[in-house]
Amino acid sequence: KVKLNTKIWIQAKGNLLNSILANDYIYFIFLMAITAVPVGFVAGLFGIGGGVVMVPFLFYVYESLNIDPNYIMHLAVGTSFGIIIPTSFVSVMTHYKLGAVDTNLVKTYGIFAVIGVSLGTIFAVYLNTKNMVLFFSLVIFLLSLYLLFLKEQETSITISIKQKYKIIFGLISGFISAPMGIGGAVMNVPIFKFFGYSINKAIGTAAAIGFFIALFGGIGFVITGSYLKSNLPLSIGFLNIPTFLIFIPITTFMARIGARTVHKIDKKKISKYFGLLLFIVASKFLYEYFTI
Repeated sequence: KVKLNTKIWIQAKGNLLNSILANDYIYFIFLMAITAVPVGFVAGLFGIGGGVVMVPFLFYVYESLNIDPNYIMHLAVGTSFGIIIPTSFVSVMTHYKLGAVDTNLVKTYGIFAVIGVSLGTIFAVYLNTKNMVLFFSLVIFLLSLYLLFLKEQETSITISIKQKYKIIFGLISGFISAPMGIGGAVMNVPIFKFFGYSINKAIGTAAAIGFFIALFGGIGFVITGSYLKSNLPLSIGFLNIPTFLIFIPITTFMARIGARTVHKIDKKKISKYFGLLLFIVASKFLYEYFTI
């Protein structure tokens, strides 16, 4: 009798799963919700908005939904920026309470990052999907190698960054972030570490700057998408509303957990974990470039 009941339960569970997969709308919500969990955790753990994970995922989902191929990557990037805004804000608040945000650096470096992302958004509009995929892959790949082979500082010292470097790196990180749909932490964390910041301080400060990059990047993609009259389903410009609404509550919750977890991990290992994650993402997306 017990075996019979177990068999019936397993069969019922299988039928339920098949029903979910058969319904495109339920399947879409289910898939988004499941993916939002690791994206939010990674965002808090590494001080990033989650774009390095989110953009490739959204690209695959939108491709399967037969979105206009000319705008698949643009929609993934614009939606990623929209989701990063509240997610990074929660992450920043957690890092700030733990004393891991250099507010002075955010005020100065952040201004140039915002200018950079504004210019980068205009640049991204003129790229097609395939070129945006290649751009994304190469940048992430180079950054992954840097982090994997980077030697950690023996002592946690903070070296003042000269104004000229704030201007140069701020503009570059903002500009590159735009076609990628990321908050710029994948670049700014290594940059801040190079100038002597501890990994925790680098992550917290990069997360704060990433909030402003995402805010202005998101606005830019909404405006440009509307200007180009992309007319993508359930979207405002290059921001997909259902994806945004599903991701927000889950990623913001998981970002808190990730931000707290990073302060409990050996800082010498965090950079390597970060680099390995980026290497995997870059390799997979580079493969996609040659198959598009």
